[in-house]
Amino acid sequence: MRRLLTVDRMSTLRACERWIRADLRARKGQALLTVFAVAGIVTALITAATLLEDGTNPWRGLFTRTNGAHIWIHAQDAWADSSTAALSELPGVAAVAGPYRSAPVTLVQDGRKSPVALRALPARPPAVAHPVVKEGRWLDTADPDGVVVERTFAEAVGLRLGSPFPVTALNGTRHELAVAGIAETAEQGFYPEWTPGLAWVLPQTLDRVEPVAARSESVIGLRLDDPEATRLTVQRAVTLLDERVQRVTTWQQVRAAMELDNRLLGLMLALFGAVGLVAAALALANAVGGRVLTHSRDLATLKSLGLTPGQVTGMLVAEHGSLGLLGVVTGLICGRLVTMVALGDGAGLPPSLTSTAVIAGGTVLVVLVAVLLPAWRGGRTPPIPDTPVAPPRGRLSRLARLALLVRLPPALVLGARDAFTRRLPAALTVFGVAIPMMMITIGLCSWATLNNFLAHPEQVGQAAQLIVKSDRMPASEVERIIASDPGVARFYPGSEVAALEPEQTRSVLARAVGTSTDPYPFQVLEGRIYSQRGEAVAGQGLLDLLDVEIGDRVRVTVGGTPLILRIVGRVVEPDQDGEVISFGLDSLAAKDAVPPEFYALVLRPDADPAETRERLLAASGQDLEVRQPVNPAERLAVIRIVIVALTVVLALIGLANLLTAIAVGLRDHAFDLTVLKAMGLTPRQVTATLVTATGLLVVLGVVLGILAGVSVAGVLIDLQGHTSGVGAGIARTASMPTLIVTMLVAVGAALLVAVIPAHRAARARAPVTVR
Repeated sequence: MRRLLTVDRMSTLRACERWIRADLRARKGQALLTVFAVAGIVTALITAATLLEDGTNPWRGLFTRTNGAHIWIHAQDAWADSSTAALSELPGVAAVAGPYRSAPVTLVQDGRKSPVALRALPARPPAVAHPVVKEGRWLDTADPDGVVVERTFAEAVGLRLGSPFPVTALNGTRHELAVAGIAETAEQGFYPEWTPGLAWVLPQTLDRVEPVAARSESVIGLRLDDPEATRLTVQRAVTLLDERVQRVTTWQQVRAAMELDNRLLGLMLALFGAVGLVAAALALANAVGGRVLTHSRDLATLKSLGLTPGQVTGMLVAEHGSLGLLGVVTGLICGRLVTMVALGDGAGLPPSLTSTAVIAGGTVLVVLVAVLLPAWRGGRTPPIPDTPVAPPRGRLSRLARLALLVRLPPALVLGARDAFTRRLPAALTVFGVAIPMMMITIGLCSWATLNNFLAHPEQVGQAAQLIVKSDRMPASEVERIIASDPGVARFYPGSEVAALEPEQTRSVLARAVGTSTDPYPFQVLEGRIYSQRGEAVAGQGLLDLLDVEIGDRVRVTVGGTPLILRIVGRVVEPDQDGEVISFGLDSLAAKDAVPPEFYALVLRPDADPAETRERLLAASGQDLEVRQPVNPAERLAVIRIVIVALTVVLALIGLANLLTAIAVGLRDHAFDLTVLKAMGLTPRQVTATLVTATGLLVVLGVVLGILAGVSVAGVLIDLQGHTSGVGAGIARTASMPTLIVTMLVAVGAALLVAVIPAHRAARARAPVTVR
């Protein structure tokens, strides 16, 4: 008996397996859509986890390879051995790097000038915070003119091994050096987001380039036992060194600077992936429900042959769950490939096993839950169906009544009647289309926000099209040349200095530009622009860091001098994660304000920046450094690629829902086609009836998705701007023509997909049982 039961069970399993294979072969396209959709979602979630876990942030690997310091202190070049010893004895300090002397110089290449911090290091690399040479070699006493350049700075200015490195000191003396090596460090962020550029030379070389100690600073690094104690250690170090401290950099600031907007991409991918997973679950539930309806006779036959309800349910779950599982495995592989190919060197640090397991397990669980309920309903199919094959009957829907009242053609009236005959599948189809459409609309609004930044850089603090610097000409002569140029409308003198925040645990960027009577034209989102000495505007990141609001006063330390400022407005500030405070140049102490470090030039509307730059260089005899600022939106160009890729995945999910709706509609009308033809409808009208039933659901889903996306996009973009320090008020909605075209493309594509099977069904011969 046991053997007979075993044979019977094996026969049942083989029958289920044959049915699953036959069903998958019959709908290869829909099965592949399901696999691709789940794979795309898992890829997005894996990539998001990699980005959000700093898996692509180079800082972690660099810090480990260089045995980096957690704190870097820049102070006046007046270190005493007792001060260095006292810092090493602070609680929690494991090791000290330095002090190293550092002097500001200017690299001159073909008329282009780049500020450089020339750092003195010994020929033997230090144990703590030692740069890692990527090309060439480290400093050598046999080559006193050799210099090792930080990698991103070298790439930005086009330096290679053996390239000349002519630098000009503050006294105007020119020195010819040469690139001996290119190295990486975790001491500061990437150039040009983090300036000045960094280069290392031997101590005797720096003494020759800059012999005056007063023109240099000392830099010391502290490696901690507990990185979480950074804030407390900085307070103790600043208290110990008192007024000699000029600025402080912590490992958190460097790590944030090296993220290169990865966190923004990670959050976007996580949002799209999470919402896409919900949409995919609806698509799977709709697909299983559709298969149960279209194969009710097959399921009844299997039940009559001896399959139990549990076996039928398990068969349906196995079929659709295997598609989801295949999609999960494919997504895990694709996610790893994306991080390796598209994200570069940081991809060597994949997400943790915990995150990967949560993503994979959560996706599988969502897939199984989505298919379980309709599969359970399929298992309840009676061996001999006691319900009619035709769809449920009832009163005309409001939409069908409206179609009758306005005397629409019969095909459209019948289509409007059939659209909502099965309410649950109809609702799943509508929501299955609306959710991907909502996310596509959010992506279009993000695209529009980036385009607005590119078209209107003044909204992100870049009203000036050119920045002018000079270390060879007096300020009065620079201003004369600028004022005489016909393309310049206004110019604003300015300086950027590092300022210690009130608790003196870290440095923030203090930007003095314009004056209180003639302020720089920031676009103020809250409050007003500064109009008196001691007033300032700030980015959202600074407001959050200091826990202050508009109207509060803050105390910062600039060059050892306390400066009390009253914050009167909030501006969009993409630099330094919004941790920037801006005020008039006349609010600085005289020693910090004169002469200005740069001039911000606002050009006339018809002026060309490139032509204006050439005129200024010619008028100054190439003594000016004139550059165009880099729009922060240009760094986010990769977001457009992400939006396109995710749109494709979301479109696949919507298409899977559409194919299910088409299959259910054709099943319901399989025995109605002859009746419709007998009523006088031509094959074209029958096709229109079938397409209308599906098209109405698609139109409703598309419209609901666009409306929901427009209403949610602004909130999400501003929320991200607020949390990232840039500030709220940056969101822009996609233009009305763009939304209309998107709606027409979505509806048109859906109708084209629906026309082909509907046309075939309308021209097919009626079944024998009907004839």
